Amino acid sequence: MACGPAMPPGCRQFVLAGMRSPRFTSCGHADTTPMRLHTSSSTGYHHKEHQSYCYCRCCYHRGWNLDYIFNTHHHFDHTGGNLQLKKQFNGLQVVGPQADADRIPGIDIQVKDGDTWKFGSLEMRVFDTPGHTRGHITYWLPEAKALFPGDTLFALGCGRLFEGDPRTMWSSLSKLLPLPADTQVYCAHEYTQSNAKFAVTVDPNNTALQERKERIDDARSRGEPTVPSLLGEEFATNPFLRPSDVGIRSALKVDNSVPDWEVFGKIRAAKDRF
Repeated sequence: MACGPAMPPGCRQFVLAGMRSPRFTSCGHADTTPMRLHTSSSTGYHHKEHQSYCYCRCCYHRGWNLDYIFNTHHHFDHTGGNLQLKKQFNGLQVVGPQADADRIPGIDIQVKDGDTWKFGSLEMRVFDTPGHTRGHITYWLPEAKALFPGDTLFALGCGRLFEGDPRTMWSSLSKLLPLPADTQVYCAHEYTQSNAKFAVTVDPNNTALQERKERIDDARSRGEPTVPSLLGEEFATNPFLRPSDVGIRSALKVDNSVPDWEVFGKIRAAKDRF
């Protein structure tokens, strides 16, 4: 649902149906997707924190207080606004990965794989998902049907392996495979169109992928976001979640004896060269 004309420029609002009707709001440009969750308990957070001026305007305009920042990893485009926002919002706390606490500016609460944490009335679960960085984590809110994978999983893509190897990253992505297909994936960047262009080169016979690419191209031509996406759609069309697929293996010229993590590595290497 689009924000009304009174909202600051560049703001978008996503409303998810659910028992408590959690509301996700994003402010920023297409390649930055900061998220705020507003629940019945009036607790909110930002998922990405770089454009702090826009976030302050969004919150002040609606009379919201910013209570938490949830960092998935240490990269500046995710943590660069932490300290400034803490100055702007009294009592604001930064939540982030225990494994990378020394690189998260202003961190107050450290979380790790298997932790559960109460966010307002909702339960948040944490996965360690290293690969993009060594301390990357992912947040999942089961009741809200929302996943915040940072730069581990993108719509039709995954993050580059800056501080990990293919085996590590595939192990991280595999943690997300058992999650419900109706989960909304709030990834951290609007890379979907370029990811789609690559995906059809390694999965050329996937009709669902071809149809999704057409929808993505159409949406982007109108300046519309493609995030969030459905996890079930990622299961069906994202090549980085499908290294066991016969068609993808055929396109990469690898047989069934090659382990999934190694095929994943070939897909990632191909994307890096694309």
